[in-house]
Amino acid sequence: MPEVVPNFSNSVKLKYVKLGYQYLVNHILTFLLVPIIIGVTIEVLRIGPEELLNIWNSLHFDVLQILCSSFLIISIATVYFMSKPRSTYLVDYSCYKPPVTCRVPFSTFMEHSRLILKDNPKSVEFQMRILERSGLGEETCLPSPIHYIPPTPTMEGARGEAEEVIFTAIDELMNKTGLKPKDIDILIVNCSLFSPTPSLSAMVVNKYKLRSNIKSYNLSGMGCSAGLISIDLARDLLQVHPNSYALVISTEIITPNYYKGSERAMLLPNCLFRMGGAAVLLSNKRRDQYRAKYRLMHVVRTHKGADDKAFKCVFEQEDPQGKVGINLSKDLMVIAGEALKSNITTIGPLVLPASEQLLFLLTLIGRKIFNHKWKPYIPDFKQAFEHFCIHAGGRAVIDELQKNLQLSGEHVEASRMTLHRFGNTSSSSLWYEMSYIEAKGRMKRGDRVWQIAFGSGFKCNSAVWKCNRTIKTPTDGPWQDCIDKYPVHIPEIVKL
Repeated sequence: MPEVVPNFSNSVKLKYVKLGYQYLVNHILTFLLVPIIIGVTIEVLRIGPEELLNIWNSLHFDVLQILCSSFLIISIATVYFMSKPRSTYLVDYSCYKPPVTCRVPFSTFMEHSRLILKDNPKSVEFQMRILERSGLGEETCLPSPIHYIPPTPTMEGARGEAEEVIFTAIDELMNKTGLKPKDIDILIVNCSLFSPTPSLSAMVVNKYKLRSNIKSYNLSGMGCSAGLISIDLARDLLQVHPNSYALVISTEIITPNYYKGSERAMLLPNCLFRMGGAAVLLSNKRRDQYRAKYRLMHVVRTHKGADDKAFKCVFEQEDPQGKVGINLSKDLMVIAGEALKSNITTIGPLVLPASEQLLFLLTLIGRKIFNHKWKPYIPDFKQAFEHFCIHAGGRAVIDELQKNLQLSGEHVEASRMTLHRFGNTSSSSLWYEMSYIEAKGRMKRGDRVWQIAFGSGFKCNSAVWKCNRTIKTPTDGPWQDCIDKYPVHIPEIVKL
C-alpha cells in the first residue's frame, strides 16, 4: 500500500503558526534594529581606540552652536511635556449593594404581576416567558415602592431611592479612599429617567456640604451608556483643571419608571431593570498614580441618533391608555450591532497590535480589489485586552457581543454573573462587572480592561483602562457574601 500523504492542515498546529506571525509582526522593529546595532558595534570595535580618539579630536565644537542646540532640545522637550494630555487615574470606586428586604425572587415578581395585571393574563404570561429566558437570578432587587400592590411610584419614593443608592455608594467610597467632601472639585451625576428639581447633583452638594465653587453636572436621558459619557466628561474637565478630584455617580432610579400598563414592548424593562448605582473617584494628581487602581487610556463614543430607527429604538412614550413607559424596539439588537461595528472601527487602531491591524488591512484590500465575497476579517480583540466588561443589558446583548467578538465564556463571565446577581442596573452595571473580576482575584498589574455600553439615542460607548497595580482580593464590596458560589450555571430557560 502506498504511503498516505499527511494532511498539512491537520499536521501543523495552525495556532502556533498564528502566534509566530503575531510575535514577528508585533516585534518587527526589534528584529530590524538589533542586526543594525550589532553591525555598528562590530565596526566600532574594529576601528580601534586610537583611531576613534583621532576622529574625536578632529571634531570642532562651537560654544554658540552647543548653546543653541541645547536650547532647541530643551524648548522642544518643554513644548512636548506641556502639550501632553494629563493622565486620568481611577483612584477607587464603590457599588451599591441593595438590602435583602428589597429582594425580588421570580415567585414574588410573578405573583405581583398576576395581581396587578389580573385583567390581562396574556401580558402576565409574556412577562413569565421573558423572565425564564432573561438570565436573571433570584436575588435581584427592586426599590420599596415597587413592592406595594399596586406599586406607588411617588416623587417622595423616588427621592428616597435616589438618596439611599447614591449616599450609600459615596459613603463607602469616602471610607475606602479617605476622601473628604471639601476635596471634591468636580461632581458629575448621571441618571437617565429621573430628573427632579433641584437636580440629583444639587442633592449631593446639599448632603455633603460641598464647596461653593464646585463644578457640578447632572446628565439625564442618555441611557445605559451614560456612565462612560460621565467618565469622558470628567476626563475633559480634568484636562483643564489641574490637581483636581472628580466624583462620578452612575445610577438609574427605578421607582418612577415602573410601567403599569399591558403593552408588551413596554413591559420588558420591568422584567430586566433592577436597582443599583456606583460612585467613582477620578484624579489627575501625579501622587495618585501610585495608589490608583487604573489609568484611563481611551474613551470612544459612537452616536447613531441621525438615523430615525436608531433614535426611536429605545423610546419613552405613552401607551394607548396614557401610561408612560419605555418602548424597546424589535430592531434593537440590529441597531446595537451597527453601533458596535462603528465603535470598534474607531477603537481598533488605538488598541489592536500591528499583527491584527495588518491582517484586517490586507483582507480589506483583498475584498476591494479581488473578491467582494471574501469574508471580512474580524480582529482578535483578545490580543488587546485581558478583561471585557460588556453592559449587562440582557442575555441577548451579551450573547451577541460574545459571538461577534469571538469571546470565550470566561471573557463574558463577569457580565453574565452581574446580570444574574444584580440584573440590569443600567449605567452602573460596568462597575459591578469590574468588581466581580477583582473579587475573583484576576486583575493583575498591566491588565487592560474594555468597557462597552449601549444606550438610548442610540449610542455605543467604550472605555479602555490599564491596571496600575495587582489588586488584592477585596474583603468588601457588592460580591462580598456571594463570590464563592460564582460562576453559576445559567440554563437557557428557567421553568417557572
